[in-house]
Amino acid sequence: MGIFKITVENLEWIDGKKDNPNDLCLHGDAAAKIGEEIFEYNATVSATALYLLKTLTQNHIMNEENQMLPCCGHYMIPDNDLTNVDICGCPNGIDWTVLHDKDRIKLITESGKETTISLKEYQKEVFRFADKIEDFYKKCSPKNLSNEYDRNCYHAFWNEWHRRRGEHGQNEIA
Repeated sequence: MGIFKITVENLEWIDGKKDNPNDLCLHGDAAAKIGEEIFEYNATVSATALYLLKTLTQNHIMNEENQMLPCCGHYMIPDNDLTNVDICGCPNGIDWTVLHDKDRIKLITESGKETTISLKEYQKEVFRFADKIEDFYKKCSPKNLSNEYDRNCYHAFWNEWHRRRGEHGQNEIA
């Protein structure tokens, strides 16, 4: 196992079902290995994947933003042109810092331990995790987006996801 690995098992919606067209946020048993430390949490892994994608181009500071393994994502706020979304949740979860240093990524855990990985290896692991989450969405029923606000949130989520994921054969989920 590498110095950074993130996995997820038992993907399901908040009601415990494997498909729920009314739930927009996917949950699962996530595990992150950072250096010699392992963190496990039943997280909102759809938010985790988007947060990880964000860290490919920007720093994430522990305890100043959403947790990397968040408990929940109760509320989404899309920007006006539906290209980005903020996800707000509760203060529960597991977090770590992600810092860019040229072509290296430094991960700092709550214990203060630092692990450095190449941006290329980090990107590979983030893409692998995000693709697993997106594949699960693709296998589920289309979402019931009964109101304009939910529709805007969901489209902004996937628009930001795909922009950050890049042009790697991923199709927008609508």
